[in-house]
Amino acid sequence: MEMTETNRDHSGVHNLAFQNDSDDGVDDTNLKGFGDNSQTSKNSQNKETVHINQGDEYINIESDLHENKRASVDDEQPHLKGQLEKRYDEVCEFCKKHKTRIHYVVYGILITAYLAVVIAACTLNFQRALPLFVITVLAVFFICWDFFIAKYEDRIAAFFSPGDRYLKKQWFWLKWVLCATLIIMIICWLIFDTTKRGSCQLISFGGLVMYVVLMLIFSKYPTQVAWRPVFSGIGMQFILGILILRTKVGFDVFNWLGIQIQTFLEYSDAGAKFVFGDKYTDHFFAFKVLPIVVFFSTVMSMLYHVGFMQWLVGKVGWIMHVFMGTTPVESLVAAGNIFVGQTESPLLVRPYLPYITKSELHAVMTAGFSTIAGSVLGAYISFGVSSSHLLTASVMSAPASLAVSKLFWPETEKPLVTLRSGIQMAKSESKNLLEAASQGASTSIGLVANIAVNVISFLALLSFLDSALSWVGNLFDYPQLTFENICAYVFMPFSFMMGVDWEDSFIVGGLLGYKTFFNEFLAYERLSKLIQNREKGGSMYINGVKQYMTVRSEVIATYALCGFANFGSLGLVIGGLTSIAPSKKKEIADGAFRAMIAGTVACFMTACVAGMLTVPSLEVPCNILLGNTSNFTDFPANSTELVECCQQLFT
Repeated sequence: MEMTETNRDHSGVHNLAFQNDSDDGVDDTNLKGFGDNSQTSKNSQNKETVHINQGDEYINIESDLHENKRASVDDEQPHLKGQLEKRYDEVCEFCKKHKTRIHYVVYGILITAYLAVVIAACTLNFQRALPLFVITVLAVFFICWDFFIAKYEDRIAAFFSPGDRYLKKQWFWLKWVLCATLIIMIICWLIFDTTKRGSCQLISFGGLVMYVVLMLIFSKYPTQVAWRPVFSGIGMQFILGILILRTKVGFDVFNWLGIQIQTFLEYSDAGAKFVFGDKYTDHFFAFKVLPIVVFFSTVMSMLYHVGFMQWLVGKVGWIMHVFMGTTPVESLVAAGNIFVGQTESPLLVRPYLPYITKSELHAVMTAGFSTIAGSVLGAYISFGVSSSHLLTASVMSAPASLAVSKLFWPETEKPLVTLRSGIQMAKSESKNLLEAASQGASTSIGLVANIAVNVISFLALLSFLDSALSWVGNLFDYPQLTFENICAYVFMPFSFMMGVDWEDSFIVGGLLGYKTFFNEFLAYERLSKLIQNREKGGSMYINGVKQYMTVRSEVIATYALCGFANFGSLGLVIGGLTSIAPSKKKEIADGAFRAMIAGTVACFMTACVAGMLTVPSLEVPCNILLGNTSNFTDFPANSTELVECCQQLFT
């Protein structure tokens, strides 16, 4: 059926298909033909008249058709608008004409009201309103930044073009000067820091160098390594680590963020309590941890719908693209992996995946293996692991993943996707915010089920392996043989080179084995028990078995475990990326295992940086420290710490 357009004017409604019927220039021939056709049609209709006998009543279908026709003609009669309808049309026309200005006025009123609230809150209590003030300042800064970049990008580029040309011209000798300066600064910093805090940091630095050398030896193309992404990635790790772990402002900010996230995630208890009852915490993992995954997935879906996640990922990706020289696709995926999972972040650049090179594809997979998703981050925090260190590890591992990836699989092809600002990220498919929340909750069903069944199956498998290994060990008078012990011996050198105390390296090696061969959920669950044992105090050794580690070892283990690099995720990545980019199926299968190794090493390098920058502190509360000095293996070498402890107790 074809619909014809209609026009409405002061004289009524006219159908464009019959507009010539009212013209004055219609000749008699056409009119006569039209009449003949009408008479023929009328005779045909008379022959097809149908009468239906239903009792004593006769229903004439033709008469009903004529009545409906007359009714439709009456509807098409000229409609005289009332005064109210005219006013309504005028208002609508005015709103359409000045739509942009009306939007500006509404936005201006809302922004003014918000600023008034911020000023009032700061006036009443600035300390209490400090977080709101900082968020407002950052929002204003980035809004102005985006405005100026969008409007004056060409002028800004032209302004800095002379400096850019000069740097390119002098870059050959300038890069060596910068490298030499950086190396001298690192050496001087290590000397002064070692003098002040001890030699633990030197082991972590040696471990960082060792991992870089190992990646170079086993690189796909060792002679074609581009060192800019490698050194700039490690440099970004150091800068982030120093800002977060060594400066009071950075530490306080991330500690505050960790506390706020932990508080925010506790709101999931309301839903869990309603569904599972007041005693839901009796089944901690099923009814306390997994609802957090559902809640966080819902929030992330809502942020994705409003465009905040795309904006944030774009900014972080742009920073890595500029400083590291990586391509836009791999930079955006690495930035996205800070917040979402290893199968979700490639969806941000889905249209470009069929056109990326093998090295870029390897970088995409490595970024997924070396970071964790925001949804499971909340679950690890609920275990009792430090929220601030988990956040720091997630951020620091993003540049590390690109550095290790470009070292382990250097770029040998010419990238096809080199857009600087024109690359478009995928948008949310939901129609409104409520639909986005519902989709996020529904999407988490598969994730929650996957976590639950993997934990059940892996714990059962681990119990069977321990029993079988104990039986085999008993044949040789060594019944203590377990899977954890085997992993501990395998990963013990790697954990020690990260800076873990030698006495704790055996325990951390076992955790790394859990994480690599099973998943990080089991490893963090085991780490949380060790943290709880330390906080409770008591004897460090029971029957020759160490019950907890030092805080330094716990921190390094937290960074080393913060990634999806395990054999379970290997199949997940291959299946997920193959469904997104079927044309890259062979390349994905060939590079997935190397990407998992690169992701593991990236986590280890992040742990090395954390070991270099972590400030030693009192391992246990002061009263337990003074009461169990004979069992304490890492007594503070600096006597001022012991004095502060005693002063704290006295106060």
